[in-house]
Amino acid sequence: MVSIEEKIHAEMENIATVLTEIERVKYMPHKELVVLVGIGAYLQNVYTGMENILKQLLLYNEIPVPNTPTWHKDLLNLAVEHNLVTRETADKMGKYLFFRHFFAHSYGFLLDETKLYPLMDNISNTYSEFKEEIVDYLTKIEE
Repeated sequence: MVSIEEKIHAEMENIATVLTEIERVKYMPHKELVVLVGIGAYLQNVYTGMENILKQLLLYNEIPVPNTPTWHKDLLNLAVEHNLVTRETADKMGKYLFFRHFFAHSYGFLLDETKLYPLMDNISNTYSEFKEEIVDYLTKIEE
């Protein structure tokens, strides 16, 4: 049976791969639409990976993941409530939740590079803070 630590580590490796790809294309001048759509997919991948980690930890702690239309937002609130992440980190993640919703329910040609850039620019720091808090949490449950 795969441990919670192994599941989370695997998810973190996938996120690291995606972040490397974002960094590779972030400063490309005059990005074609297909590149912007790819970046949007990568941003969504990173957020989904962070959500997957939170879901795994909640399930590990026998805390049910909400099955509501607002479950994505509810998941972040539960993560704060159960000290998986801080409110500050959850608020930063909320920007990517908003983007995930936009990206999943809209058309790629509506992406605006000027609005996409701040998300690209901050995703590594947001994930780094998230990862640090998750690693701290895992350390506490191992004790």
